[in-house]
Amino acid sequence: MNQTSETENFIETSDAKESREFLAAKVSELSQQLDALPAVVEPMQRAKLLLDLANAELGMTQMSDVWNHAKAAFDVCIAHEEWQLAIEACDMLYQTEQPSSIVALGHGVWLSVTYPVEPEYSINMLNNVINETTDDADGAALAAITAHFIVDQRTTGKKRDDLKVLTSNMIAKVALRHSKVETQMGLDVWMDKLQLREPDVFLPRMSLVVGAIVGEDNWWFDREELKNRIE
Repeated sequence: MNQTSETENFIETSDAKESREFLAAKVSELSQQLDALPAVVEPMQRAKLLLDLANAELGMTQMSDVWNHAKAAFDVCIAHEEWQLAIEACDMLYQTEQPSSIVALGHGVWLSVTYPVEPEYSINMLNNVINETTDDADGAALAAITAHFIVDQRTTGKKRDDLKVLTSNMIAKVALRHSKVETQMGLDVWMDKLQLREPDVFLPRMSLVVGAIVGEDNWWFDREELKNRIE
């Protein structure tokens, strides 16, 4: 090993050690703050602290702790209609790679598609579905076109243009791996074949994909009851 490589490895090791020490101190600090909360406290104050703690624990790969704290925060967020924070909790739960992480992903997707949250949340969760889907399955195509549709519905101006570039690339990448599509003409044919231009068709199909991800008996909330909360 040459001297340059040795120096680079030392810097990487040193940086990793400092990062871990910082996260460990953060976990300790947040744990103390959580323990110091009074018995009667505004629920969302506790939930936000739990999410901060779970995020720090994620960096430490303390996955069981992440699950416990993020799931507790999720339950509070749902009760108080804090949909974006609930989706953040789902994302952390998904990253723990615990037995029910895929169920958490399904919940995050359902919330991010059902509620008019910032589209970045929806894109992130739907991209996770793409990553979980086999190349020959239609689920990835449905996730990509749903992300594209959400950007169209929830944004305007430059933000819309920028995000549509991102979701267009998602669609193209899925088309390539799904059916070896490499041209615009091929993409048009592929989209027509899978009926990806018709929201009345692809959104119900996406709903079925989410249902399959979660499983009929694994829902953490009543979907119909939550739909009724939409103003």
